[in-house]
Amino acid sequence: MTASVSVALSERSYGDDGRAYPCASIVKVSILAARLLRGGPLTGPERELARAMITRSDNEAASALYATVGGPPGLDAAHARLGLTATTADRAWGLTRTTARDQLTLLDAVFGGGFPELAEVTALMGEIAPEQSWGVSAAGEGWALKNGWMPMRATGLWVVHSVGRAAGGRLIAVLSEGHPTMAEGVAAVEEAVRTALLPPDPPVG
Repeated sequence: MTASVSVALSERSYGDDGRAYPCASIVKVSILAARLLRGGPLTGPERELARAMITRSDNEAASALYATVGGPPGLDAAHARLGLTATTADRAWGLTRTTARDQLTLLDAVFGGGFPELAEVTALMGEIAPEQSWGVSAAGEGWALKNGWMPMRATGLWVVHSVGRAAGGRLIAVLSEGHPTMAEGVAAVEEAVRTALLPPDPPVG
């Protein structure tokens, strides 16, 4: 299987034709957004779960909040409200399927100001644990991101994603799968980020 990488940037996408990928942990952004869209502030315990889920990618915290929003029906309802059209929730939240374009739509909802109740998501995506702050951050400082990674049980190959706001305030979603190792997936994602966001080197001579 050849690795696949899809990129969506500022309402422009390439490297895919609406290809859907399993979300892995980038779905945690959606889970928190779904809870916040239900209305009312997070409780103290929910705030602790949200911080663990986003900044450290804690899976138990994600499962607890997923139950709070009503599982797949609740997540699908939140996605519909936010304008995602090609994302389908799964009972196992990490297997929710999405596209780069839909992730860009989600990022626009989170960072664009149209949903002020999602400001807490923005803040937490800027506080990612250092060991998980790869991907979108390859374009420079000032990032806010969420990454996702997991080996697929059927193949052993890795899904590796990075979504967020890059340096300069540009929104980008990079989704990929089919990598022999996580490290190779991270390298491919960061190369895609740099290619999409950084100016080319000036000609020599």
